[in-house]
Amino acid sequence: MTKSITIQLPESIFRQFAEIAEQTQQPIETLVAQSAISNLPPPIAHAPPALQSELLQMQTLSKETLLEIAQTQINSVQYDRHVKLLTKNKEDQLNPAEREELIQMRLTADHLVLRKAYALAVLRWQGHRVPSIHEFPVPQ
Repeated sequence: MTKSITIQLPESIFRQFAEIAEQTQQPIETLVAQSAISNLPPPIAHAPPALQSELLQMQTLSKETLLEIAQTQINSVQYDRHVKLLTKNKEDQLNPAEREELIQMRLTADHLVLRKAYALAVLRWQGHRVPSIHEFPVPQ
């Protein structure tokens, strides 16, 4: 099912769509819809419920704050502990408390990656340049 809307575009953007439509023999409406679909951030409903409101709030944050989120890293003590637990797990030497700690660390790391990725998606959606991987700080 589709819905129709009327939007105002700057002349230069309209011309760009019109040129591409003519060159590719596609309707301009298809190109505009394709552009909207490909630029939207991922749907919040697909995120873990515990993170949904935080991710939704990101759409109102400043460029600087979003970049800060995107550059967040796990501190070195947590990282070292995670690596140690992963090694012990590989060797099947985790006790129950360490196994639970590793599960929690994985969830924390997964949530951090999701926050970072969503912050970058929102930056892109808002029309900001997204830094390349080489522009992010290297973990210490």
